[in-house]
Amino acid sequence: MFDKILIANRGEIACRVIRTARRMGIRTVAVYSEADARAMHVEMADEAVCIGPAPVGESYLRGDVILEVAKQTGAQAIHPGYGFLSENAGFAAACAEAGVVFIGPPIEAIRVMGSKAESKRLMAQADVPLVPGYHGEGQDLETLAAEAQRIGFPVLVKASAGGGGKGMRVVRAPGEFADAVAGAKREAKAAFGDDSVLLEKYLGRPRHVEIQVFCDTHGNGVYLFERDCSIQRRHQKVIEEAPAPSLPDDLRRRMGEAAVAAAKAVNYVGAGTVEFLYEDGGFYFIEMNTRLQVEHPVTEKITGQDLVEWQLRVAAGGTLPLMQDQLTRRGHAFEARLYAEDPQREFLPAIGRLVRLRPPAENDHVRVDTGVREGDEVTMFYDPMIAKLIVWDEDRDAALRRLRVALAAYEVVGVTTNVGFLGAIAAHPAFRAVEIDTGFIERYRADLLPPPAPVPDRGLVLAALAVLLRRNAETKKARRAASDPHSPWLSASGWRLNDDNHHELRLIDGETPRPLTLHFRPTDYEVEVEGRPAIRAENVAWDGETLTATIDRVRTRATVVFQGLDLTILSDGSVWRLHLDDPTARAADQEGGSGRLTAPMPGTIVRVLVEAGQTVEAGAPLMLLEAMKMEHTIKAPAAGTVTAVNFAAGDQVSEGVDLLVLDVGEEK
Repeated sequence: MFDKILIANRGEIACRVIRTARRMGIRTVAVYSEADARAMHVEMADEAVCIGPAPVGESYLRGDVILEVAKQTGAQAIHPGYGFLSENAGFAAACAEAGVVFIGPPIEAIRVMGSKAESKRLMAQADVPLVPGYHGEGQDLETLAAEAQRIGFPVLVKASAGGGGKGMRVVRAPGEFADAVAGAKREAKAAFGDDSVLLEKYLGRPRHVEIQVFCDTHGNGVYLFERDCSIQRRHQKVIEEAPAPSLPDDLRRRMGEAAVAAAKAVNYVGAGTVEFLYEDGGFYFIEMNTRLQVEHPVTEKITGQDLVEWQLRVAAGGTLPLMQDQLTRRGHAFEARLYAEDPQREFLPAIGRLVRLRPPAENDHVRVDTGVREGDEVTMFYDPMIAKLIVWDEDRDAALRRLRVALAAYEVVGVTTNVGFLGAIAAHPAFRAVEIDTGFIERYRADLLPPPAPVPDRGLVLAALAVLLRRNAETKKARRAASDPHSPWLSASGWRLNDDNHHELRLIDGETPRPLTLHFRPTDYEVEVEGRPAIRAENVAWDGETLTATIDRVRTRATVVFQGLDLTILSDGSVWRLHLDDPTARAADQEGGSGRLTAPMPGTIVRVLVEAGQTVEAGAPLMLLEAMKMEHTIKAPAAGTVTAVNFAAGDQVSEGVDLLVLDVGEEK
């Protein structure tokens, strides 16, 4: 077994590998970019070496630099994780040449399975079922059109190299074919440097079922059952589960045996995943991922095996820990991928600081794989995954209940996340009833992504109570420090002459003002929301983070996070965001007619078109912001003078940060 390994990755997978290596007594070396100097995986590893600037092309994709670090630190093997260099045959070859073990499959297996067309030709020879299609070398439009007619419409045009949905088009009629092929080829060329495509029969409502395989250097090969990964958006997996529900046992066995046959056809070694489409009792090979998958924890939960340990033992020359007849599965597991992204804005990535990050408690039923902590930054440089939430129980219904509860308990403040979207999937009747296929999210999009609703009265009452109790705490602190602790100006009791004690607040919900009046009573409070009958709040307690109250006789618990005048209320899976309309702060902000121009979304500053002191007209372009491969122009809302420019070209910015300050002068 190895004494020391280098992990050529970052984030949650690097942390995941470190945990197993530590348990096995293997020392670890982390590599990191300048942006990751204080990252979780850096602090967990025994050693850590900086390999370059933040962009992946200058750090995590620099195989030559990583190999040099392995040599300097005495690492005997490199674990590539997933993504980055994990399926790079050139890097695997460089490792072999340098005498460093690549913890992954043989070079030729990576190369062959990296080409969709070549892999499918090889699978056909190994009698692995394929979707009817064309995987030939002829790439002229005439040949492709003839093959499409033979297959029958609708057909799927796919880039032969690469994945992730790039270079993919569904063609439903012959008249659409030429344009679809041209578009797919352009996209494939730009993404992968290879414009070759293949054709497949388009299946209407298939499920995505994949088999976890493992092979060693001694000729042994097994499958560790299957996972269902049908819940996808734009060909990216969202929630995975194991085993795949509602499959006949005979079909599971046949799929597993076909997957092992596929692996042995390329003399595979290590962990791999053979992916199939399943529909109406038939299954068809899609591709093989020659690495550990993101969703591997659900397989670990149902088998009780540590797949990273298996990888290390096989890479060190050992035999598989268990043979096929020794492998068993128990229960059901789900994995939900928690991302910093905005589902309401086409899943636009979000960046910023994780002001609050509190996962549900881990136990035998709940596991959290993450690479970030509270206070860390989610940046534009890397995948915005915050964590993988994995749950297990004895059957699917019980595991699904645990998933819903765990998602409701996950608290994230500081960036927009998909937690609510994941919860909507987990609670959807069709998902509970196993009415699933790869089109699930689009089919139920209206259910899963409803328009934002106003904050309910309960959320407004909680916010009002938190504002008041926070003011009370600040007042008590001020009294202790004051020369006259009994001064009436240091009271937050809402005292009024000839009126009952009360506070008037105005909270902004999106762009809508929500006025509230909070009345003090001897033992409780009454809150009027927008002039409606008062809501009684009793037994109110606040510890600076957690607020508890009995609201209209219902006991409620919420976490309230303040960021300046912004409040985030988290209660029983709901997340409400409000802004306290403070007249004093508003007056200070508007003094002199200054206006702060904020970033509408996270992105990169492309150009700054003005400088401080410059006079501009209304509508004048001030700055160019690139986000999601599109440029957005920040324009002057009125004529005025630029008094501050807060960012320069090349800077990464979070949504909502002040880009520039414009003095628009006083109105006349």
